[in-house]
Amino acid sequence: MHKKSTQPFWFAQALQREDPVAPNVLTHDLRTEVCIIGGGYTGLWTAIQLKQRKPELDIVIIDKDLCGAGASGRNGGCMLTWAGKYFTLMSTYGVAEALRLVKVSEEALFHIRDFCRDHDIEAEIRVDGVLNTATNTAQLGALETVIGALEEQKINHWQQWPVEDVQLAAGSMQHIEGAFSSIGGSLQPAFLVRGLRRIALEMGVKIFENTPLNRLDEGQPALVRTPNGTITAEKVVLALNAWMPTMFPAFSRNIMLVSSDMAITEPAPDLLAEAGLVDGKAVIDSRAFVHYYRRTPDGRLMLGKGGNMISFNNFVHPKFDQPSRYAEQLGRAIHQFFPNLSSRKIDTTWTGPSDRSTTGLPFFGFLNGSKNIVYGLGYSGNGVGQCYVGGQFLSAMVLEEDNEWTRSTMAKGPLGRFPPEPIRWLGAMMVKNAIARKERMEDMGGNPWFMDRQFSKIAATTAGRLKKGQN
Repeated sequence: MHKKSTQPFWFAQALQREDPVAPNVLTHDLRTEVCIIGGGYTGLWTAIQLKQRKPELDIVIIDKDLCGAGASGRNGGCMLTWAGKYFTLMSTYGVAEALRLVKVSEEALFHIRDFCRDHDIEAEIRVDGVLNTATNTAQLGALETVIGALEEQKINHWQQWPVEDVQLAAGSMQHIEGAFSSIGGSLQPAFLVRGLRRIALEMGVKIFENTPLNRLDEGQPALVRTPNGTITAEKVVLALNAWMPTMFPAFSRNIMLVSSDMAITEPAPDLLAEAGLVDGKAVIDSRAFVHYYRRTPDGRLMLGKGGNMISFNNFVHPKFDQPSRYAEQLGRAIHQFFPNLSSRKIDTTWTGPSDRSTTGLPFFGFLNGSKNIVYGLGYSGNGVGQCYVGGQFLSAMVLEEDNEWTRSTMAKGPLGRFPPEPIRWLGAMMVKNAIARKERMEDMGGNPWFMDRQFSKIAATTAGRLKKGQN
């Protein structure tokens, strides 16, 4: 039977579609060419892309829980690109690589859609676009500069819409400005990750769930130690994301764990249609810690908010695996955006850890310079589409190819570090509280305190959100 726990909405829904089968737990020693630690999007896309390019490769995946029980099975399901992070990409990697990464992040959404179509994965994928909006006057013009830069490079897919069109498409009068890109959308995240697991198994990947990593002994080959067996592997892929600093403390200053909290209503297709929200587009405002929402195919509203809980020392606290502590705040946001939903109940809430890097972008590399151990993390809440790109990086690194993936600066390890604890946590809390005060004041049409504005600028730079908020 499946391991019993309080499952987030998406993951519980996905498991209900599967026949109840006991997880395959590793209980013996084995040897393999590639061992992937982590059975979420990053690990599964890496395994699948390796098999596509080298079908004879022997690959093992282990996961401490069920595949997808982490961020991959509980995120908001918004499919976004790196277009809005063009300035950060450009300043970090240069113009040519920034343009390439924007393009591959856009192509990834269609690759995911087509892969699911070709392999009969019903993940409720709807590439219906993304609408980035302003919900108060302080957010006006948030995308103008980046749209101009993308237009200059002839890779722009964003269009400023009249406010009436924005409000109709978003289903809410709270939006006072907006830009739309056709490259974006939404999916049921747990349906996708469990579907990827099924395809990986069909391709010959061996998967062991409820099999946590106890210790990794570096060397050639490497030795992966689990509670009931060891894996001797020529190559190892670390796809642990938010759990990376727990197992490998050297990464503790390269990411910051923050929560993303989500709520989903009971079905209300008639009311959402009445408001104008009729398809699967993702809607995101321009706050520092954004609101994001979208409609599900069965007429529910899913709304989330990033940045509520900040982990001390990047500890994955049990609270990350529980119903949201901010359910009241999420409920207020739902009813503010959609007053006509006040008669409908919130079905459930949940939360999860997001691994925010200093740039707001992921990074890939070789552990301690060991060419046989690769890693990738730091998706910063934007991993639904970009984990596919992560698979492209990691599969190329595993195969030791010399190409645009292995030569990219994004594959040269983390860029930047957060301060040590307790300075990081105290500073993050000061910035978070300043942002909350600033945005409350802006919502009321007031003028925020000078220091709150300054702290908010620090957050915008650290999160890599120059001119644009991202989920």
